[in-house]
Amino acid sequence: MNHHLLNAALDAAEHGWHVFPLRPGSKRPALHGEQACPRTGPCTSGHLKWEQRATTDPDRIRATWSQAPYNVGIATGPSGLVVVDLDMPKNQDKNKGSSDAPNGATTFRALCERAGHAVPATYRVRTASGGVHLYFTAPTGIRLTNTAGTVGELVDTRAWGGYVVAAGSLTPAGPYEALCGPEAAPLPRWLQSILQPAPKPSQSPSGVVAGQSRRYADVALASETRNVATAQPGAREATLFRAARALGRFVAWGDLPRHVVEQALQEAGEAAGLAVSECRSTLRSALNWSITHNQRRGTAA
Repeated sequence: MNHHLLNAALDAAEHGWHVFPLRPGSKRPALHGEQACPRTGPCTSGHLKWEQRATTDPDRIRATWSQAPYNVGIATGPSGLVVVDLDMPKNQDKNKGSSDAPNGATTFRALCERAGHAVPATYRVRTASGGVHLYFTAPTGIRLTNTAGTVGELVDTRAWGGYVVAAGSLTPAGPYEALCGPEAAPLPRWLQSILQPAPKPSQSPSGVVAGQSRRYADVALASETRNVATAQPGAREATLFRAARALGRFVAWGDLPRHVVEQALQEAGEAAGLAVSECRSTLRSALNWSITHNQRRGTAA
């Protein structure tokens, strides 16, 4: 029995985090038939047996880890966690000075500064690739799911449908190491506002969907513009980002012209105190993402 890995699993379970075995030396689930998506981590479709079977029961954990030196996976959804994955650039060539290239930690630090906050003090784990996992407790009553690039470049998140490799696990690329005590802070509100899906419009009979959607779009435009204009310092850019994502679907569906949305939100953002360049950059990325992901009417933003 590998006592180091068993202790890592038991330690995570003691904090209420649901664990399951990963293949020895790997990041892939050890449960039969499970797979992980190659770039963004665990797949979010199909039957997630690892999520269903993840446990905090110490007897089950001891029985499992007595069979093989399994690495430790933490199912973030059942554990009540949202983990922010600050990744390193892919195919990084360390011999050519690429250490100066932007990485997830740099991007996230800039986002925190724009939101008017320091990088949150919370439990963090250094990954085998040199990235960092930031652990947060999930907000109650909201079911957040995985994201890839929604927050920023090389900044992904794991929640329901996702998992992370726990500290103490070992891979050929290196170990996963805890950088501080395992106390996870609550998910910051400004970050929650980016991750939380925009509300869907109510469904209507097909004969009147278009007309009702246009009316809903007009109401949404007025509401989101007001929210941005009255946003308080520390939440202004996140509010603008979320508003652009929410309204981008109406642009994709043809209910609102893009230039109308951009002008209204640009003016609202400037009125709230954001710089012209900040507004323009945030609007462009958020609208582009929302339009790309809402080509069919009814797709959630």
